[in-house]
This record gives sequence, C-alpha cells and structure tokens, in this order.
Amino acid sequence: MLRIAVPNKGSLAETASEMLQEAGYTGRRDPKDLHVLDPDNGVEFFYLRPKDIATYVGSGALDVGITGRDLLLDARMPGAREIESLAFAGSTFRFAAPTGTFSELADLEGKRVATSYPGLVDAFLDRHGIAVDLVPLDGAVESAVRLGVADAVADVVETGTTLRQAGLEVFGPVILRSEAVLITGPSDADGTETLLRRLRGVLVARQYVLVDYDLPVALIDDAVALTPGIESPTISPLRDPDWVAVRVMVARKKVNQAMDDLYALGARAILVTAIDNARL
Repeated sequence: MLRIAVPNKGSLAETASEMLQEAGYTGRRDPKDLHVLDPDNGVEFFYLRPKDIATYVGSGALDVGITGRDLLLDARMPGAREIESLAFAGSTFRFAAPTGTFSELADLEGKRVATSYPGLVDAFLDRHGIAVDLVPLDGAVESAVRLGVADAVADVVETGTTLRQAGLEVFGPVILRSEAVLITGPSDADGTETLLRRLRGVLVARQYVLVDYDLPVALIDDAVALTPGIESPTISPLRDPDWVAVRVMVARKKVNQAMDDLYALGARAILVTAIDNARL
C-alpha cells in the first residue's frame, strides 16, 4: 500500500483532506483518528504534525506526504523532495526589524535573528554569505525584538499588520514564497503516479470551468481567440446551419470577463458548469 502523510491540524489540514476526498480517497471520520486504511484505493493515511511530515517521508518511513514548502525546506531532509505544488496555503517569508533599523540583507551580519524556521532561514543566509546568531522560537516571533532577545525576525508576512503593530517593517529580499506541496521520499513508491494524477485532476477542477455557448459560424475565429481552451474548443453544428455550439474550458477566475466578451461578440446561451474532476 502507498503510505501517505497528511497534516492532522493547522492551515494545511482541512484543504489537504478535502483534496484527497475529491480525488476519490477515503478520509478520516473522526478528527482524532491518526491512521486510516483505504484498501479500495491501495493507500493508508497517517495524520501527523505538519512539521514532522518531511522527516517521516524523507527517512523513507512513509512514501509521500502533503506539507508546506517552508516546512519541507526547514526540515533539511536530503531524502525528501517536492514533486507537485498544490495551490493552497500560500505564504511569503520576509525579514523584519524596527522601523528604520535595517535596509538591506547585509545589515544583518552579526545580528540576532529570531525565527520559527531556523533551517529555512539559515540555508537562505548561507546562500547569501550572511552570518547571524539565529534565535529559534516556536511562534509569535514578532515579540522577540521588543523583549530584547533579537535584533530582527524572519517570519511569514501576509498583510503586515501584525508586524506593524509590533513596530516592525519588512526589508531585504523575499526569503521564500511557500504553499502546500506534495513531497516524496528517496524512492518512488508504487501508486505515487496515480495519486499525483488524481490530485492534478482536482487542481484542474478547482481552476477551470466548462463554458458552453451558441455562436454564429462567421464569428468562430474571434470566439476561439477569446476562449482558446486547453487544446482547442469543441465546436458542434446546430440545426440552424449558420450557428454552432461551442464547449471550452476557461480559467475560473477569468470566466465572468470571458462571458462578457463573448456576449459582446455575439455569442448567446452562454452557460457555465463546474468541473468535479478531470484528467488532462
């Protein structure tokens, strides 16, 4: 059986479980369950702390797992590697310090930097040749400067509101743009390709919709330019020889603009249908 590590809590857990269920796998019924067998699909799930998943997968104890790119890099497990981004739980890591204190990365040389991701930050600073005194903390690093244990922090930045409330401002380059990823271990286990193909199908279903519309034959080229689809739209004749029916996949975030453009062009009976799953 393919052994899959799944986050048991935190920002990754709910969406990861939803994706696996949409991909046709059996999920846990009780949030307290730490191990679930899915014999019909030849997999078993292990629900673990997100920070530990890269360690289990990288050591070969488990075959694949869903975790954050930040957690994967922070673990520094040579055997664990990313094989697919999963397009959720996005975050950006930056350096921050009291307003006006630092302006560039080189200013950190010899300073104390507090972070919950010492492996990730240390590797980044090593690549840039900057030596600092890392102060590992387990969350709430924005208080480290005020409490006198650090000169700067390295942390997730979303809106920046929390940092500003602590009297901090971001500076220097982006450390990492992270998101949920599928990782694998030292060797590719049987079933990994099936899992990957299914998850990609879920991603397509979340990112695209089907658009159907009727169109005068003379406008086909213009309509295809507006909605080219993945390979090409499906175009079918209608009873009226001057009209055709078009079916095409359109990015979900662009569908309303596409509908407006198609209507302005002359398309009618424009319908949008959600996609449950897909294989491309």
